[in-house]
Amino acid sequence: MSQHYLHPLFNARSVAVFGASEREDSVAGTLFRNLRKSGYGGQVFPVNPKHETVFGERCYASAGELPAVPELALIATPAPTIAPIMEQCGQRGIRHAVVLSAGFREVGAQGAALEAVVTRTAKQYGIRFIGPNCLGIQRPAIGLNATFSQGTTLNGDLALVSQSGAICTAMMDWAETNGIGFSSVISTGASADLDFGEILDYLAYDTQTRGILLYIEGIRDARRFMSALRATARFKPIVMVKVGRHATGAKAAQSHTGALVGSDAVFDALVRRAGVVRVNTIVQLFASARALSSHIRPSGNRLAIVTNGGGPGVMATDLAVDLGVRMAELSPATLDALDAVLPANWSHGNPLDIIGDAAAGRYRAAVGACLADDNVDGVLVMLTPQAMTRPTEVAEAVVEVAKTSHKPVLTCWMGEAQVHAGRRLFKQAGIPYFTTPEPAVEVFSFLSAFYENQRQSMQTPGPLSQQTEPDAEGARLIVESALAQGRHLLNEVESKALLAAFRIPIAPTLIARSPMEAMLMAQQIGFPVVMKINSPDITHKSDVNGVRLGLSSGQAVRSAFSEMLADVKRLRPDATLDGIVIEPMVMRPHAREVLLGMISDPVLGPVIVFGAGGVDVEALQDRAVTLPPLNRYLAHDLIRRTRVATLLGAFRNRPPVDMDALENVLLRLSEMVCELPWLAELDINPLLVDERGALALDARIVIAPRVPTADRYGHMAIHPYPAHLLTYWQLPNGNDVVIRPIRPEDAELTQKFVRSLSEETKYFRFMDAVSELSPAMLARLTQIDYTREMALLALAEIDGGEVELGVARYAINPDGESCEFALVVDDVWQKQGIGHKLMDVLMDVARSMGLKTMEGEVLKTNRPMLKLAAGLGFRSEPHPEDDTVQRIARTL
Repeated sequence: MSQHYLHPLFNARSVAVFGASEREDSVAGTLFRNLRKSGYGGQVFPVNPKHETVFGERCYASAGELPAVPELALIATPAPTIAPIMEQCGQRGIRHAVVLSAGFREVGAQGAALEAVVTRTAKQYGIRFIGPNCLGIQRPAIGLNATFSQGTTLNGDLALVSQSGAICTAMMDWAETNGIGFSSVISTGASADLDFGEILDYLAYDTQTRGILLYIEGIRDARRFMSALRATARFKPIVMVKVGRHATGAKAAQSHTGALVGSDAVFDALVRRAGVVRVNTIVQLFASARALSSHIRPSGNRLAIVTNGGGPGVMATDLAVDLGVRMAELSPATLDALDAVLPANWSHGNPLDIIGDAAAGRYRAAVGACLADDNVDGVLVMLTPQAMTRPTEVAEAVVEVAKTSHKPVLTCWMGEAQVHAGRRLFKQAGIPYFTTPEPAVEVFSFLSAFYENQRQSMQTPGPLSQQTEPDAEGARLIVESALAQGRHLLNEVESKALLAAFRIPIAPTLIARSPMEAMLMAQQIGFPVVMKINSPDITHKSDVNGVRLGLSSGQAVRSAFSEMLADVKRLRPDATLDGIVIEPMVMRPHAREVLLGMISDPVLGPVIVFGAGGVDVEALQDRAVTLPPLNRYLAHDLIRRTRVATLLGAFRNRPPVDMDALENVLLRLSEMVCELPWLAELDINPLLVDERGALALDARIVIAPRVPTADRYGHMAIHPYPAHLLTYWQLPNGNDVVIRPIRPEDAELTQKFVRSLSEETKYFRFMDAVSELSPAMLARLTQIDYTREMALLALAEIDGGEVELGVARYAINPDGESCEFALVVDDVWQKQGIGHKLMDVLMDVARSMGLKTMEGEVLKTNRPMLKLAAGLGFRSEPHPEDDTVQRIARTL
């Protein structure tokens, strides 16, 4: 992979400081002084037409007078001057900038207009910039302190990315005291150009960064953010604080940065799917930074607590349970081992109270036994100084035993003077240490949540329908017809027709517009029936006496029709009435009522909702949300996170519900969300579910116009499986071939394919001796993010089984305009045009994604590939750094 396009911004070898002066209160002057004090080894050019020198160094009047083109411009001048300076930079050839100045969108319409001019000017000259209204950036490894903060930032392997400059300064001040260093500190400010998504992309490739801390007030590009978050979190842990969790907080965040803040519940769903850990306070972010800097990585959430004080152990246990941390159940072998070395009156369970007089040896034995137990994922070691306690000796023992295991060890040495030396030992050993139990338990819960969320991030739902295809085209016609009439709320018949198009079971529904029609329809459906008012203005029908149940005769239906209309006209005289819905009275004594729905978040797009249903749904507030698309694992997880889930199993005299049927409805709802971008709100309430299956009794769907785009899934934060890319083809020998995007279920197929390749073909593909793919590599190749990469398989039915003939894939480069490809065809199936066909289809997909260039690297000895590339129009040239490789590329 070529160097990331933001590399010069964060590793600039020369810097120009616009507005530099010797004034004490000058932001640009502080920038200049910080660069000189931090030991930055690159060139620094002060630029200010009002000064000939700054701190004894020559000052330049403009970018045009600079003796060389700097790689980075730091701009801290009044807001109205920024656009002209940006133009100077563009004309001089400067391509990266940090704009620290305030006075833009955060001050209102006039500032927003200034910001638009700056952004437009930067885009004209191809300048990528951070800001405005930011603190700046730091790269301690090269001494680059391009901020106006005070203090020293230590070099380390954590990156801090924050929309708030104040959070950056607080974190850096705390980190310096606690000996924690950073690879990067990036204050994004208003993110007029570079946003979290692109910055995360850079940090994913940055070899100096091993963990990332985020402070977020709002995001703009949900798809880019989500894609970058998921890709980065797969191999670098990310801990974030997201503010604006409540309505007033969200309003404050918007006024501060001008960013649009989405629903907090929706953001939580995004975090779960991205494999990221979210914390709620800056104190928790500090604690997480300490743990990340120690590189602890729990593989689960089963915690053992070792303590010499019963009270603190119980406090820690209570909090662990509150946070969803499981208290590890020690194995019988571990309990026997502990009985042999601990006094008879130890607690004989978890937490392990090893008694107040515990010395170093007792701690060593207890912690060692816990670390050796397969039922334990991490250990919290606690000490309270008592008369016979030697905290420093105990700390030495804990440091020693922690080295024997890969499992995380956290410590809590309570007190101050007597335990100070012990904490210093933990600091030197890189073991997280805390003064009270609460942050220690919280940190373990956060990092073990990372493990669970990683399972969520690896879920890549397969094709929309692997059994009965939905009538997506029919559903689109219903939506388009309503929009053409200027309507945004579908009536109940249309709503249920939409559900039926996606194979969601519904109760038959008819609309009567007179008492006689109602009676005839009821007789047609069969008694007893349900009658419901049909009005676009009434959401809760029972509030206006708009529902009648169990009507068992024609006369009862006729009477109910007139009574319902009268009640509604009296209670809601402003409501538009469109007849009355007639449905069969469903009698399912074991059924539970649940709600399924979706809402469209203004930032993150559609989310799916599940919870308790019925008329009391608002009062119950039992809902869980997730981002589509779903598979069975995600559907099951969504159900599990609600209180109503406990009622879906066997309960009193009721048998368990058909969970497959319920999950199927969620999967079908996910299909609707993917294929119908016009959906704004959808409620299926209630959905009856019992041992016989699921049935939708009522549905309410709101739609909204949407401008069509080239990306059919542009409305979603996570790109679903692109089933529309499926292609049929035929080999010269008559064998039918299917070309389709890869999916997670193809892992075994892919492993077999690689095993079947000759050693030479494997070497040509991987440029290394590969016998078979590791589990991690297999997951990486099959569980892909279709937003940033594509893999197309050529498959054929051979001897009654599916066989992979070849695969072509591309990965989009960080510039977002080019991609790197790879191709391999099974030895047995070579020279039949498969490689040529796969590349043709792959290039078509790349073009549809807006990519402009496809490139690759081919060994010079791989003559068949070089010949194929030439036939496809690729140009070839020697690799500048490896004379055994040719670089090939073509314009799409």
